[in-house]
Amino acid sequence: MRLFLAAALLLPLAVMPTPAAADLLTWSVLTARPKPVADATIAYGPDQMQKVDVWLPKGKGPFPVVVMVHGGCWTTSIADRSLMNWVADDLRRSGVAVWNIDYRGVDRAGGGYPGTFADAAQATDALAKQARRFKLDTARVTAIGHSAGGHLALWLAARPKQPATSPLYSAHPLRIDHAISLGGLPDLEATAASPENGCGVEVVAKLVGAPGARHPDVYADTSVPRLLPLGVRQDLINGREDRIIPFAMATDYVAKAVAAGDTATLHVIPATGHVELIAPETAAWAAAKRLILADIGKTQ
Repeated sequence: MRLFLAAALLLPLAVMPTPAAADLLTWSVLTARPKPVADATIAYGPDQMQKVDVWLPKGKGPFPVVVMVHGGCWTTSIADRSLMNWVADDLRRSGVAVWNIDYRGVDRAGGGYPGTFADAAQATDALAKQARRFKLDTARVTAIGHSAGGHLALWLAARPKQPATSPLYSAHPLRIDHAISLGGLPDLEATAASPENGCGVEVVAKLVGAPGARHPDVYADTSVPRLLPLGVRQDLINGREDRIIPFAMATDYVAKAVAAGDTATLHVIPATGHVELIAPETAAWAAAKRLILADIGKTQ
């Protein structure tokens, strides 16, 4: 149930029945830290969640840029873009601009299908429209997402593969050259069939909508494996001690992507749970950051 993740955002993981939990980072520890502030915020729609925070390095630019997508079970009441502030700031300090998007969750008017997906797409496409204003280099764009945001980051990379009959189809989406999933849920069909995942199964039905005459196959344009091959490099970073996202979500997806002809790599980080994936001092984030900096020819 998604209540599991909602509770995990409020309670220390040490209360969970696992011997390794006491050694894992908790949501309460992460969110109690002083929160860095973005350089600008732009709106791409009238809803208060239809916003993007822009994080800009020092200097004249143009700056390499990352599209960042928060998780929270696709549910606004669980998390918003501010959960990514610490890693966004870390990239900003390393010379990388961050386009940290938000979107209407399934619990918000207009969220679900197609709204949540349309918001993620529109927020990402706004990068191209605002690139000159913020001196952003869109020649090569990496998308990175955490948890449910890992699904959306991969989905953004898959947009050119959308069927033309889908309401989510766009003739000229912003091209994503590299997608990174941090403890993500890329396969919605598998998620819906896995009650042990921290988001539960009910939220997937809200996200993809009910099948109907105009949308008989609810996974055809929403679940990333249905859109393979993406033709985009994909990296999945998962904590071996993650108690929220089943490890098989990563291994099964990578196997499908590779079988389809894509370049997809799973990076397993030992002694790592779900929160460490978006904490700047951890081995998990160091792995993600190395991949991002490699894209732009930088080293740590």
